[in-house]
Amino acid sequence: MIGTIADIVAAHRSGAARPAETVARCFELIERHGDPAIFTTLSTPQAIAAALRALEGIDPAGLPLYGVPFAVKDNIDVAGLPTTCACPDYAYDATRDASCVTRLRRAGAIVIGKTNLDQFATGLNGTRSPYGTPRNAMRADLVPGGSSSGSAVAVAAGLVPFALGTDTAGSGRVPAGLNNIVGLKPSLGLVSTSGVVPACRSLDCVSVFALSVEEAFAVLRAAGGSDEADPYSRALPIGMPGDFPARPRIAVPRRADLVSFGDRLAERAFAAAVARMERLGAEVEEIDMAPFHDTAKLLYEGPWVAERLAAVGAFLESRPAAFHPVIRSIVEQGRGLTAVDAFRGQYRLAELKVQAREALAGFDALMVPTMPTVYTVEQMLAEPVRYNSNLGVYTNFVNLLDMCALSVPAEIRPDDAPAGVTLLAPAGRDAHLAALGSGFHADTGLTMGATGRRLGPRPQARPRPAPGFLELALFGAHLSGLPLNGDLVAAGGVFLRNARTSADYRLHLLPEGRVRRPGLVRGRPGSGAPIACEVWALPAEAFGRLVAAIPAPLGVGSVMLDDGTEVKGFLMEAAAAANARDITAFGGWRGFLAAEEERRESHAVGG
Repeated sequence: MIGTIADIVAAHRSGAARPAETVARCFELIERHGDPAIFTTLSTPQAIAAALRALEGIDPAGLPLYGVPFAVKDNIDVAGLPTTCACPDYAYDATRDASCVTRLRRAGAIVIGKTNLDQFATGLNGTRSPYGTPRNAMRADLVPGGSSSGSAVAVAAGLVPFALGTDTAGSGRVPAGLNNIVGLKPSLGLVSTSGVVPACRSLDCVSVFALSVEEAFAVLRAAGGSDEADPYSRALPIGMPGDFPARPRIAVPRRADLVSFGDRLAERAFAAAVARMERLGAEVEEIDMAPFHDTAKLLYEGPWVAERLAAVGAFLESRPAAFHPVIRSIVEQGRGLTAVDAFRGQYRLAELKVQAREALAGFDALMVPTMPTVYTVEQMLAEPVRYNSNLGVYTNFVNLLDMCALSVPAEIRPDDAPAGVTLLAPAGRDAHLAALGSGFHADTGLTMGATGRRLGPRPQARPRPAPGFLELALFGAHLSGLPLNGDLVAAGGVFLRNARTSADYRLHLLPEGRVRRPGLVRGRPGSGAPIACEVWALPAEAFGRLVAAIPAPLGVGSVMLDDGTEVKGFLMEAAAAANARDITAFGGWRGFLAAEEERRESHAVGG
């Protein structure tokens, strides 16, 4: 394998390897791998030389992707290379980079080539291309997944450490799941789609394939950000993932709602993933998936299919024979739709958004199987429409509901097929999903893609807030899994770490209000005890709103932690402690709640 992003950057910065050597090694691995269906075209020697010259004289420490080779799905423009969308008659030579490619180059990355896809990014299986079907990196008889087939296989095979895809209906998640790698689908508008050939422009999203969540998120931080060239761009916070939250609340489909098309191995794999999440400390609760499945139907059975006709309709009129037959049949469905259908679809989607929002209220994330089952290439070619649709059961609703998503490997099944899960949350919670997904993925101990290299433990360096975020220590109802934590997550908060105060604090039980809550008071040095807390990072604006809404006798001040550092946190006025119950001996709010629950249970047994 070419190595991970971290490996490559470290080698370049230390002088153990030069970017030119890494790029040469990358091309050597591609040739040796011998699958001509992964790439549609490779960068020219002249383009590589220019990219290497652009790195000369620049301090490697200032470039997070210094000399890192990457691949780009062939519906995303790269200057000097053709953009084909897997349709040779449509191809044009791009004269400038897509915005996301420009940002990655500025971070030091080097484009190796363009990757194969289901034609016009329409498909979830990877067999709909005149350039062939890339071999699934894990099991050669399985479909590689689409539409970003080449990008996923290139990463899983270790040919490049990361690749760009696109994801409108699952094209950045299903191929990741089928190749045992990470697929990060950002919030809509977080990564510019300027320079991307549209499929459904209002729903299109540039996605990232990588070997770990940390590396996928590092690419997102380099590629993301608002862009005036893209009218669908949004100024959303990217944030920085922290540790796995202490007690996240995870929604999962009800057993009766779980779709597997009779695949018992898939059912067992998801049950094992749920059990893993619970072992990690999550509170898992089943929910009704009806609003999500009903939303999914709108994508291809509703008016949004007309967006695909809007994207390529003119070319379809002039060159109908250039289309893959299945793609043509899908796109042509848009001809029979009217403006009335479009408005009715919007009305129905608005209703479903309300239902989905209510279903997920108070949860950190929804966890679903990345794909409900797996298919061989032979099976897919025999049933190209029905089986392709089956793969989208858990992906088609996501962009319509304005959610971010993260697909991570879960296990390798007894039949050697990979199984993955996808974590979903409302837009803007990308960093929070990354914290959950990274902890889950690390716990699996799986190898990365088909490289044979085992996923390492999560970095133990203390998480720091991203620029524009402020740290806040929490001691009561805002803790993970408790009544007010949902407000924190909805505001863009990201869990950083568990911590304890110095021994200068005492904790008190405040009078009953909307929710039960404690108050922290600082006394003389050593006059109290270490109190357990969680440190979160909040966008500055959300931090201000939260502080302004805190009722007396609480306020914000500096809290000394037991490692000698200070962080802002909620403190109580000392005068208010006079008539409040001292609960310091419990070591923190969770300890107090656990003792209360134990007392209630003992009284119930005794009564």
